[in-house]
Amino acid sequence: MSSSVHTVHKDGMWINEVQGEPVDGGFLRKEDAVRAGRDAALARGAEHAIHNLDGTIAEKNSYGNDPRNVPG
Repeated sequence: MSSSVHTVHKDGMWINEVQGEPVDGGFLRKEDAVRAGRDAALARGAEHAIHNLDGTIAEKNSYGNDPRNVPG
């Protein structure tokens, strides 16, 4: 699977990162960044981690090749 996309808050903006490097110019609203992060994760077939203001992970979504034999 490709590297995960992380939607994080830095320097007053919401940005999407892959391996610590920004993949967009940033957004004022978290909702806009989440939408762009989801699109980036879908394009990469990767996981999308959405962070809170304090840096903790609020939500994770996988858009990759997940094994089908995982219960749940």
